[in-house]
Amino acid sequence: MIDVEKIRKDFPILNTKINNRNLIYFDNAATTQKPLCVVKAIEDYYLKENANIHRAVHFLAQKATSDYEDAREKVREFIGAKEKQEIIFTRGTTESINLVANSFIKSFVKSKDNIIISQMEHHSNIVPWQLMQNVVDFQIRVLPMNDEGELQIDKLTSLIDSKTKLVSLTHVSNALGVRNDIEKVIEIAHKKNIPVLVDGAQAVPHFSVNVQDLDCDFYAFSGHKLYAPMGIGVLYGKREFLDRMIPYQGGGEMIEHVTFEKTTFNELPYKFEAGTPNVGDTIALKEAINYINNIGYKNIEEYEDELLGYCEEKLRKSGAIIYGKTPKRVGAISFNLENVHPFDVGTLLDQFSIAIRTGHHCAQTVMQHFNIVGTNRVSFAIYNTKDEIDLFIESLERVKTMLY
Repeated sequence: MIDVEKIRKDFPILNTKINNRNLIYFDNAATTQKPLCVVKAIEDYYLKENANIHRAVHFLAQKATSDYEDAREKVREFIGAKEKQEIIFTRGTTESINLVANSFIKSFVKSKDNIIISQMEHHSNIVPWQLMQNVVDFQIRVLPMNDEGELQIDKLTSLIDSKTKLVSLTHVSNALGVRNDIEKVIEIAHKKNIPVLVDGAQAVPHFSVNVQDLDCDFYAFSGHKLYAPMGIGVLYGKREFLDRMIPYQGGGEMIEHVTFEKTTFNELPYKFEAGTPNVGDTIALKEAINYINNIGYKNIEEYEDELLGYCEEKLRKSGAIIYGKTPKRVGAISFNLENVHPFDVGTLLDQFSIAIRTGHHCAQTVMQHFNIVGTNRVSFAIYNTKDEIDLFIESLERVKTMLY
């Protein structure tokens, strides 16, 4: 069971008042708030051990290096990777996908090959592949979704041929909150020996992920949606691919030996971690993972599912149009009021101190499917409550009286 009142004390920002009302923060799919232990971890690093890592023998550098690598081991354990060399630190999901797009395409994809993505992808899992089409003349194929917000996985086999080199799909849609049957996707792809990249940005905050159980080949997620700071993310990759992929960026740390004629590269994972890393926020990511582990994913799933169901029922009764009607959803609900632009709804709700997200959510292809400009999205975290949902619905009714 979750003691939500105890949890809320760990997030002082929730005491913020806007227009003399307590903040209600329903924009967690964009970024979660940070508990005190995470903030303290950042502070402790910069006050007590700030140093560059892997490059010096002095005490501070050794301490920072040890804590940084401890965080890598914590992430390995958190997602069930086989070895910590398969854990690469990045700035976030976007950089993780860009890393794979650049390195995988250059290493494994030739002219006239193809990769498969889906209609519900975040722009971060569309644009990097399109950019790489300027480097290699490959094709991007799109797995469609239906009006319930579900991927039409039964059509995946027909998209695959002998030239298919990769499938890259989201685990949970950031625009709809739909949880995809990624296990089935991986099963189908692997029967044809095709690797799979999973965008897990909206998954890991809400339920446990084990990359070995999934048998995915790459998995990407961001710290800032997981109660950790912005600017730190993770790419998991199977060693069999990472060993054969060329580096994404060049510079310090990723080298083994440099001459003006030739450079040889460092071992994993450092081959893909060029330059000075984000040490403080990486250490804080470890604290965020500890925080989640202490609460327990079973408790998180049960509580957030309860919030989601409670809010959806009230939204339906209010007459809101909900997108992604499948019950396979976690974390978020997208809706519109009939004939009202979502920007107007979000702006007015802000006057009641309610923070939601409005717009296309970096998923314009989803909006194009439903023939809309955008939606209002409410998304939940472990510190949200039913009382907040009640106030949100009450405020939404007042917004409707202003707009109709």
